Amino acid sequence: MRYMATYDLMETIRNTNQWLGATASAMGSYPATSLFPGPFFQMMAAWGEVTERSFHRMICKPDWGIDSIPGTDGRDHVVSVRKLVERPFGDLIHFHVNDRGPMERRVFLVAPMSGHYATLLRSTVKSLLPDCDVYVTDWHNARDIPVSEGKFDVEDYTLYLVDFMKHLGPDINVLAVCQPAPLTLAATAYLAEIDPEAQPQTLTLIGGPINPDAAATDVTDFGARVTMGQLEEMAIQRVGFKYKGAGRMVYPGLLQLAGFMSMNAENHSKAFADQMMRVAKGEASDHDKHNKFYDEYLAVMDMTAEFYLSTVERVFKNLEIARNEFVVNGHKIDIGKITDVAVKTVEGEADDITAPGQCVAALELCTGLPEDKKASHREPGAGHYGIFAGKSWRRNIRPLVLEFIDANKGRHAAQAAKKKKARLKAV
Repeated sequence: MRYMATYDLMETIRNTNQWLGATASAMGSYPATSLFPGPFFQMMAAWGEVTERSFHRMICKPDWGIDSIPGTDGRDHVVSVRKLVERPFGDLIHFHVNDRGPMERRVFLVAPMSGHYATLLRSTVKSLLPDCDVYVTDWHNARDIPVSEGKFDVEDYTLYLVDFMKHLGPDINVLAVCQPAPLTLAATAYLAEIDPEAQPQTLTLIGGPINPDAAATDVTDFGARVTMGQLEEMAIQRVGFKYKGAGRMVYPGLLQLAGFMSMNAENHSKAFADQMMRVAKGEASDHDKHNKFYDEYLAVMDMTAEFYLSTVERVFKNLEIARNEFVVNGHKIDIGKITDVAVKTVEGEADDITAPGQCVAALELCTGLPEDKKASHREPGAGHYGIFAGKSWRRNIRPLVLEFIDANKGRHAAQAAKKKKARLKAV
């Protein structure tokens, strides 16, 4: 499957379906069709509208859509997204709230690179903004990155996080959601050894596969069954001629989406059929529940082949993080070196992607961390999405995370400042 022709064939199929949807919508909307005694043309237009929107969303990066937030002064404050650090494979962005001074809480959200854009954390960002300065990793679509920019694997990802943490300073509070949790833990340990003053103040790991073997799921079972050779043949393709990254080896977003949807095909089919009926009856709207969910869910991005394959091999198969054997840039990381950073894990009781037990394993690896700097929480009845963006996050987890940040504020930052002062004095 590792050919440009395969990649371009998938894009051709997507483009054709988008065109068919647009055509059906236009034809079914002609005024003359209203004279036809039956719902045929109305249903045709509804099918076309839903189909066109669905296939168009697959190649569009969603907007953050956070224009303003209410302030304590009773006014709405305009929010603008600013790039602080720009890199070929991802940027560090800041949600700047106009006419608001610096916040005591500074939060760095590490977004997953697992098929969807960082905007998947939109509701998480929106919920934190009234109380925190928020920074996020904004990963780029691999199809848009020229081959000349080189590779990007789990080690490069980890070093990006190291650089972003250094830029933000020792008073930053890191929240890693899902896939990046093990690499964020590794990045923190890397800093603990090479630049301890740059470590973050707190580290909260939310639903991340620190030790995938701690509790089996469909994800971990798949990783165990498939060989790396099979995975490379099945999943990896070369970006087609249409994009800047032509020739780059990737795990295509469209292929990932097919896998996502096949796991719940019946539910997705019903959701699209119900939406078509709502459109036909005039009950649908541009920002209704269906469109808000699927506009984000269908927007997928390509991952570099080396990042996807190294994640499966090193994090899931070889368990390098779980066994404390992860190597970055020739340096073997020791997670036990983390001694100043307060670490908290969050799991969902009903999480079928990162099952309970996989994330809390991080605390066992932090052998050099005092017990009073460790914390964990398992949310009753919560699924994977709910622990960082759903009702469980809003009602229970978010307040607990903010309390954890407040309980540990200033501890590491003060130590870092003291060490820096002593070092400068010695020089």
